[in-house]
Amino acid sequence: MDLHELLRIVRQRKILIVLVTLVAIGSAALYSAQATPQYKSTVRLFVSTSAPEAEDAFRSGSFTGQRVKSYAALLSGQQNARRVIEKLKLKMEPRTLARRTTASVEPDTVVLAVSVTASSAKQAQLLAQTTGEVLVEQVTELETQPGKTTAPVKASIVDAATEPQKPVSPRTVRNILLAIALGLLLGSGLAVMREMLDTRIRSLDSLRRVIGEIPLLGNIQFDKSAKKDPMITGLPANSPRVEAYRVLRTNMQFLNPGADSKVYAFTSALPAAGKSTTVSNLMLTIAATGTSVLLLEGDLRRPKATEHLHVEGSVGVTTVLIGKVKLDEAIQPLRGSGAVLASGAIPPNPAELLGTDGMATMLAELRKQYAIVLIDTPPVLPVTDAAIIASQSDGAILVVEHGSTTREQIHQSLERLEAAKAPVLGVVVNRSPAQKGTRGYGYGYGYGYGYGYRADRDSGRRRIIARNRWRIRSKKGRR
Repeated sequence: MDLHELLRIVRQRKILIVLVTLVAIGSAALYSAQATPQYKSTVRLFVSTSAPEAEDAFRSGSFTGQRVKSYAALLSGQQNARRVIEKLKLKMEPRTLARRTTASVEPDTVVLAVSVTASSAKQAQLLAQTTGEVLVEQVTELETQPGKTTAPVKASIVDAATEPQKPVSPRTVRNILLAIALGLLLGSGLAVMREMLDTRIRSLDSLRRVIGEIPLLGNIQFDKSAKKDPMITGLPANSPRVEAYRVLRTNMQFLNPGADSKVYAFTSALPAAGKSTTVSNLMLTIAATGTSVLLLEGDLRRPKATEHLHVEGSVGVTTVLIGKVKLDEAIQPLRGSGAVLASGAIPPNPAELLGTDGMATMLAELRKQYAIVLIDTPPVLPVTDAAIIASQSDGAILVVEHGSTTREQIHQSLERLEAAKAPVLGVVVNRSPAQKGTRGYGYGYGYGYGYGYRADRDSGRRRIIARNRWRIRSKKGRR
């Protein structure tokens, strides 16, 4: 995954990243608001040894440094904490006070800094000062040898503990900043993980990696109004969907150039990809140019094209194949140069019926009558009907639903069509999101290239304004 792909994932999953970051910020803010403030007070001690002779000064300093480290380690135990609790008569466990006590040796010195945290400033000061005093007493006891009255090492308090003015925790600003950083990292990680686990086609780049050299013939944008009326007959001529089908029509002209007749089978990986809507609107778009085109409803299981085009579906492919009606009688002409051959009655054995010699003869007759024949077939993965019809045509065109069809489904569809010796001539993306930055009738289409366009109703008015401004500047210049 390169930087470009990572940025694309971040842009595409930005809502998830923002939500995770907001949750992290909220958690940090809630923790900071509910956490009990903690105060820290520090007492500093100086540790010294007696050096009877000058030549022992260096040795004495090294000895004292080792002793200071030992005293710092003593504070992590519970003995010193127990003495502090007994001295102050506190109701506290020694291990609790030991966890709140920290000791550090200042670099290159024999100064020991002892800090204690507590829930109040006064208690922190009292505990720190008492801990220092108890440590002084403990050092004297430990360093005084039996039979001696003085110790060669002693600890003295040089800086008494003071009452802290502000708590050391919670640090709200720091917590929120850390939460922002953590939220962004966690959100980005979840976005990448979700992208890797989600194999649905969500970009043209990911689709190209799957289909390889197979051309992308069209990119039909999602339109809310298509749910009520999937056909483009009632849309303005410059609407995005109408223009997208024009581009699809233009791109299909480059398939099998020079052929007198062309037969294409449209299929999809699974149902509900918008295949029937796509092929129906494409037929109407081709018919608008005067080219003789026929839509053959080859889905003998769940025919939808006749519903979209509002034609009779009881007479069609099946009635012709069983010899009840002639082919010319079953074809229903539409306005312009378009025509429809419906599926007819739904048979119990669609796959066997489509593989008969009668079906091949029917396609041969349609080739003679029409320049283009578009076949609406069932999905290729659930049933074998699409592969059977596609093998008898010039090739298959796979309709992919943006955000729904997965990479594995496309791979399996291509493999099944290839196994049936049906060449895949192209791919059409359906219900893709609108291109950003377009207004009015904006659309993106073609071989993955986005073009922006909108009907400019004010162009004439702007030209008049510009012409008037030019005239005013010209008059001023002559003056």
